[in-house]
Amino acid sequence: MGYLIAVIGGDARYIELIRQLQQLDNTTICLIGFDKLDQGYTGLKQMEFSELEPDQLDMVILPVTGTDQDGMINPVFSDQPIHLTKEWVQQLKSTVSIFTGIANDYLTSITSDANRRLVKLFDRDDIAVYNSIPTAEGTIMMVIEHTDFTIHSSNVLVVGYGRVGKTIANKFSALGAKVSVCARKTEDLARITEMGFQAIPFNQLSSNTVDCDILINTIPTRVITKESIQYLPSHGLIIDLASKPGGTDFEYAKQRGIQAILAKSLPSIVAPKTAGRILADVIKQFITSKEETE
Repeated sequence: MGYLIAVIGGDARYIELIRQLQQLDNTTICLIGFDKLDQGYTGLKQMEFSELEPDQLDMVILPVTGTDQDGMINPVFSDQPIHLTKEWVQQLKSTVSIFTGIANDYLTSITSDANRRLVKLFDRDDIAVYNSIPTAEGTIMMVIEHTDFTIHSSNVLVVGYGRVGKTIANKFSALGAKVSVCARKTEDLARITEMGFQAIPFNQLSSNTVDCDILINTIPTRVITKESIQYLPSHGLIIDLASKPGGTDFEYAKQRGIQAILAKSLPSIVAPKTAGRILADVIKQFITSKEETE
């Protein structure tokens, strides 16, 4: 049985994702929002959003950023915005799977109201762990670009010991940095100590930034506050890996003359091919599992 997949918008990661999906048997891929992409590069025919027949689609792949709060998608490879409406979603098959990286209230609402399955890829542990690798490499790249000292022997403070924080701590330690990790959970603090890093309880963050050369935040809430920033040395660098708007008081950092960078979508910047393959592998698993149940 064939599958009809609509890929709507997307960034450089989606070039590899499309390549990977093309390798599947009995699969037809419709590209929407890729009219600036070289036709020969993908070997697929482009379509207008209005040309899609939603009741024929088995899967819809949205950009990793989903839509804005008005349902608009602004494709990287097109100048034509796309409006994803509740009415359009309601026309989709009841068995459809809609993929996105993250979802805001609008996208969650229209898919829930239509009782259509929404898969938030970045909520999956496997994708988050795989993506933490190019995220860490991109962070290393940014630190090298924005400092005049080596990572080796520098004091690196990682805030958060989740899937990204663990990889960040390991990679910087492997480069010879003296790594501290700030976390809330007592079990995380124990594991941080076991891994050979300095463990910092969350309520002691501000008192442990005075010797920090590089502060890396992974928590998507305002945790790098004035209290933490005011003790940073003047050469200190803040890299915020949390999703927009980040977890740093950027305004106060600017007032202090501390360089603070919100690093967005590092996997797509540093390693779009690898990041696209990661997404494709998970989507192919969905197709395989669906085939097995039919």
